[in-house]
Amino acid sequence: MTLEDLAAYGIEHMDDDAVRAFLTTQGTGVLGLPADGAPALLPLSFGYDGDETLYFTFVVGSGSEKRELSDRAETAAFLVYRADTPFTWQSVRLTGRIEPVPDDEMDTARDALENAWRPDLFERAMDEVEVALYRFVVADWSGIKQTGLPPGFEE
Repeated sequence: MTLEDLAAYGIEHMDDDAVRAFLTTQGTGVLGLPADGAPALLPLSFGYDGDETLYFTFVVGSGSEKRELSDRAETAAFLVYRADTPFTWQSVRLTGRIEPVPDDEMDTARDALENAWRPDLFERAMDEVEVALYRFVVADWSGIKQTGLPPGFEE
């Protein structure tokens, strides 16, 4: 089915402003990176600069698969979604490139990461393990949402 077909069921396209607003209020998603065989799917917290860049904090060590896959990826995907009810949800898919944050952008990255959700375990481990900041530069995004009951479910 196309998005136009799904409109009859309450599914709507999100414009750029709606996508930006959604990303600003979220803090977790799933990073998709090319890997041998199936893509690697990694749940991550993120910060958003309000424009076209997401920031990630990687907990890394020797042999970090996340770092290795990110460093060799030419293109990556990131999915951010929220489902409050079966009929109230939003989903944004982003494609772009992922790369280490340059030293001169560290302050920007830290500011953007203020809204990132992180498990307490990671917060406590930050002082004891190596971390690396990465950025996801958005090349394209698309978002859809459902905000109401489909036909036949209305009272």
